Amino acid sequence: MALHLVAVVLAAGVGLSLALLGAGGSILAVPLLVYVARMDAHRAIAISLAIVGGTSAVGAFLHHRHGRVRLRAALGFSLCGLAGAYGGARLSHLVPERILLLAFAALMLVVGAAMLRPAPEALEPHAPAGLAALLAAGLGVGFMTGFLGVGGGFLIVPALTLLVRLPIHEAVATSLVVIAANCLAGLAGQWQQGGLHLLEAGPYLAASAAGAAAGTRLAGRFAAATIRRGFALAVIVLGIAIGVSQIAG
Repeated sequence: MALHLVAVVLAAGVGLSLALLGAGGSILAVPLLVYVARMDAHRAIAISLAIVGGTSAVGAFLHHRHGRVRLRAALGFSLCGLAGAYGGARLSHLVPERILLLAFAALMLVVGAAMLRPAPEALEPHAPAGLAALLAAGLGVGFMTGFLGVGGGFLIVPALTLLVRLPIHEAVATSLVVIAANCLAGLAGQWQQGGLHLLEAGPYLAASAAGAAAGTRLAGRFAAATIRRGFALAVIVLGIAIGVSQIAG
């Protein structure tokens, strides 16, 4: 019981990450549920989808009120993402827990390394990509959402910035719509496999939503580059720790 209470409190960091970066919720949620709340990987992935999806939906609604969400871009990116998330969730139940956690650790290292690179708005501009590239990106991000319980914001935000040419603040807001849609499809796949535990997600979702509200107020007080670098290093360290723990058995 004590570990679950600690996990609920730490879940505020999931919402905080989503509010500050438009991403990163699941990168924190899955290890939190596995190593603090002591859940098995399949159950943690299902609950992570509910936490991140619900928090993203709340954040998207708040951003929409300020006119930052671009629904047409979100719909286009989500078309293939929904199918990918559903398929990924069905497939995840066929993979051993150790392999899932090793794959998650590898993804954390990739995400951390990517975050150490210049932010999308600092990169050189280029011509917008075609529809095929956008749909392919949506399919890949959606698959990872369902398979590993990740919302994919670290990929969605750069994709919307570089492929659709959205300003960074609009890309972050629109990303939350895509994340919420992908998580919903992933939850549908988890339900088909009997891996859905929505009632357990309630306390974590409430804490995450509170973290998102706090993050919205704090966002303007810190330099975006500083937040990205600090979070990237934390993700890399956590990814190495998870990988080593699984390799060592």
